[in-house]
Formats: sequence, C-alpha cells, structure tokens
Amino acid sequence: MSSLTTNIVAGPGGVMTDEVGVVTGELTLASELGTDGAARLRVQYLGAGEWYTVTGATVPVSGGDCLPALHAQAVGILNRPEG
Repeated sequence: MSSLTTNIVAGPGGVMTDEVGVVTGELTLASELGTDGAARLRVQYLGAGEWYTVTGATVPVSGGDCLPALHAQAVGILNRPEG
C-alpha cells in the first residue's frame, strides 16, 4: 500500500469520520492507495496511534500516480490553521 501523510489543523467544523464522528484540532492526514485500487483518506490526532476513516473519502483511482494530487487537494480542503 502506498501512502502520503501531512500534519493539518482542522477547521471550525472539524473532520467527519466513520468511526467516531467529528475530530478537531491538530491531526495527521493520510492518503492511502489500497490493493483494491481505491484511495482512502484517514486522520489521527497528532501523535496518537488510532486512525479514523474520513467519511465519504474513499474513491476509485486509476493508479498510484493519482495519489499526490488527491492528497494535495485533501490537505488544501481540510487544513484550516487560521480557523
């Protein structure tokens, strides 16, 4: 599995996850390409061990070369350090 990670700060509404609902604050965002050909976004609290799937953020992709662009877009949308 291929993956990219970036530390972000979630905006005022946080990031909705399948497992625990909204997470807020300082997070690590991971974009991962699974063996099934789908890209997934997951987040964890900065420095924590448990990962959560971002709701609605599993998409089919044509290959691993799409992952950097997908990750950059996700960071651009979810990273809101200014609030």
